Amino acid sequence: MDMKTKKILTLCIVHDHPRVLLGMKKRGFGAGRWNGFGGKVEPGESVEDAARREMREEAGIEAEGLEEVGVLDFEFKDDPKILETHLFKAVGWSGEPVESEEMKPRWFPVDEIPFSQMWSDDAYWMPLFLKGRKFKARFLFDQPSTAERQAVILEKHIEEVE
Repeated sequence: MDMKTKKILTLCIVHDHPRVLLGMKKRGFGAGRWNGFGGKVEPGESVEDAARREMREEAGIEAEGLEEVGVLDFEFKDDPKILETHLFKAVGWSGEPVESEEMKPRWFPVDEIPFSQMWSDDAYWMPLFLKGRKFKARFLFDQPSTAERQAVILEKHIEEVE
């Protein structure tokens, strides 16, 4: 029997048109890649509270006006875990982004997002994110991305939702 376990995560991107705030992951899962800010939801914490905490810890800013825009399910071949990732758009914040032990934040113009140095799924959902659409997506990868190697997408499904 194929039992999948879910791990609930958050991902938050500050969208201040015409730019977005991304962070270079310095260690751990996904190191060496640009990404949004986020991580595990702690016991007793709501996904929105977790997204705010991760923004504080990783980028040193206080997220305001958080809007959940998507749920991304990530799976890896031969791994029973599903990473259910709640994607938030922060349209307001206070403080200045500052480097942390885990992330080095940087603003990118929306037409210069460094997709070749990001997870391979980002190029598929980021255009929807930038247009203010809501969506659900599922990606199956061969293995996690590292600084040296981009994960290969084996299956993908994206649908817009209301």
